[in-house]
Amino acid sequence: MYQFFVQQSQIQGRRIIITGSDVNHIKNVLRMKIGEEISVSNGVDGKEYRCGIERFGEDEVICGLRFIKEDNVELPSKVYLFQALPKADKMELIIQKAVELGIYEIIPVAAGRCVVKLDEKKAAAKVVRWQGIAEAAAKQSKRGIVPEVKHVMSMKEAIDYSGQLDVKLIPYELAEDMFKTKEIIGGLKAGESVGIFIGPEGGFEGSEVEAAMEKGIIPITLGKRILRTETAAVTVLSWLMYHFEE
Repeated sequence: MYQFFVQQSQIQGRRIIITGSDVNHIKNVLRMKIGEEISVSNGVDGKEYRCGIERFGEDEVICGLRFIKEDNVELPSKVYLFQALPKADKMELIIQKAVELGIYEIIPVAAGRCVVKLDEKKAAAKVVRWQGIAEAAAKQSKRGIVPEVKHVMSMKEAIDYSGQLDVKLIPYELAEDMFKTKEIIGGLKAGESVGIFIGPEGGFEGSEVEAAMEKGIIPITLGKRILRTETAAVTVLSWLMYHFEE
């Protein structure tokens, strides 16, 4: 079943109005017909609105609500990914997989060793594209929300922003003791907000890790092997998904 996201204002009682690029997708790409059932979410409360297509307008699709499914598919904790800007198009892959694994919010970070340098205009354009990738991944994985991709932050801004979270972790190649890492992950409780800092190619600078630790961000190890930045993000998020969905 196909899923689409709408604004809350488009859910009008038992009538749901789909607009924008999804109209062309429904009419001309999927070639859906009147009576077919689709899934609609407002991207915020996790509810799934099952509705049937009733009418095609020139720039809208009118649907009738059939029932609301409230089984929340979201993780019981909000997980925030602070991802240092990687090279090439790796960020797109990371965002796609992070959304599939249940991330709540993604914060791009311009860390010291990032090869990619974005000015304000380029960063804004990238965020728009990344948000589109997050929405597409949310549709594909039947998420109840569309995770937000925040504006690009400096490492200091990211550390300050993480101050609102209950638990903050930073995988670091010099960290040791996998038992301690397992203990930390295993001790996370449903409802706690969790932040994960992932470094760029070459890792975080020592001073960045020290600054993070001063703000209560805990270093952990991901094992004996050095992982690529895109692998590290998927690894930690997979651990968290497994832990919270046990």
